[in-house]
Amino acid sequence: MRDRIWKILPPAIFWLGVWWLCAAGVGKELLLPSPAAAFHALLTLASTEGFWRSVLMSLGRVSLGFLLGVGLGSLLGVVTAAWRWGEALVSPAIRGVRTVPVVAFILLLYFWLPMGWVPTAAAALMALPVAWRAARQGIDDADPQLLELARAYDMGLWRKVRYIYLPAAVPALAAGWETALGLAWKSGVAAEVLCQPKWGLGTGLQSAKAYLDAPGLFAWTMAVVGLSLLMEALLKGIFRFRKGGRQ
Repeated sequence: MRDRIWKILPPAIFWLGVWWLCAAGVGKELLLPSPAAAFHALLTLASTEGFWRSVLMSLGRVSLGFLLGVGLGSLLGVVTAAWRWGEALVSPAIRGVRTVPVVAFILLLYFWLPMGWVPTAAAALMALPVAWRAARQGIDDADPQLLELARAYDMGLWRKVRYIYLPAAVPALAAGWETALGLAWKSGVAAEVLCQPKWGLGTGLQSAKAYLDAPGLFAWTMAVVGLSLLMEALLKGIFRFRKGGRQ
């Protein structure tokens, strides 16, 4: 625990110092507020009911979008690995989702879906290609000698998945899902900024920008970053638990 704290604390202090120096050099809170002003704005927001409603709504939207994206992406990864024509059919659509700017998808989804579902759908779309690639890579990483041994002993599909494919896929899934989570947060909050549902972190960002509230803008941004890091730590903990349980 101490080692982890010492890994986090010095870089945090360093970058806070850089932030403070830059803010002092600029000298205009409208352009770059100081860390103290931003944290004070965050504490002020945290004392309001609307802030926590926005946190819960954004957390729910992004979490649901992430789960849908990695679920469907992983399923497509398995299908394309098992069916030789699957990748030829699916990969053009995956590449399209990966290359089209997220703003274009958000604007299209705004026409097709209720306002509150646009951030969820955007988060799912951005997480899907990464999860698909991670699942494909994980299946490809399975040891061919173990697969040959499993065929020789006529091992069933479920036992192959449990003892060969899943252990081989965990590292790729852990890295891919972590990336997918970051993309889900970015796209989900961006969709809230554009669609402005009643409650949402993106709505708070847009409101602070409209009122030229730079400390408030930084405060909402810190809330987004904090929640993203918290979910990332939770995801890493789940994979570590899975790895420890397997050992």
